[in-house]
Amino acid sequence: MGRKQTREALMQLIYQMDLNKNFSKEEVINFLDNFDMSDCEIGYLQESAYGVIDNLENINKLIEKYTEGWTLDRLPKVDLSILRIAFYEIIYREDIPVEVSINEAIEIAKKYSTPDAFKYINGVLGSFVRAKD
Repeated sequence: MGRKQTREALMQLIYQMDLNKNFSKEEVINFLDNFDMSDCEIGYLQESAYGVIDNLENINKLIEKYTEGWTLDRLPKVDLSILRIAFYEIIYREDIPVEVSINEAIEIAKKYSTPDAFKYINGVLGSFVRAKD
């Protein structure tokens, strides 16, 4: 499994936690038990999942700010999961280039969301990055 597939697994985990309304580290551990990953992949997924959990309130506030007029409960859960990961990476992971985070979010949206969702996600992330700089 490569980084791209690991990000997809992370999106599935964040999506699952959102559906279950259970953003917990225990949920992360249970999820990891179902995957055969290298230590590096487990490290990335676990660190990123914990990062989203630990910073969820701030990430959610920023998503609501940059999705102008949309509340979190109105956003499709897949799109919200993708945005949470991208916002986490852009804000907290200096080791991941912003362009990579945005591109990966777009590619995951193309694969898992509605046909035009990637455009919306790109716009939201672009607005956030421009305002941040």
